[in-house]
Amino acid sequence: MALGRLLEGFITILIGVNLIPSVADQISLATSGNVTGSSATILNLVTLFFALGIMVAGVNIAVGGLQDVGLI
Repeated sequence: MALGRLLEGFITILIGVNLIPSVADQISLATSGNVTGSSATILNLVTLFFALGIMVAGVNIAVGGLQDVGLI
């Protein structure tokens, strides 16, 4: 069971990392329009927050698996 949770964490990170370029492309398309000022700044940070969210989710799943085994 714990090995499954570790694999889930790594698969989550792997899929998220592969989706980052797609998210970045969509953000660059969105900012090329009529977005200015603080809205443009926040829109450019979406890729960063997406990457952080994927990382946190994957690490939490993997840590849960390690806790099930008793390693943490």
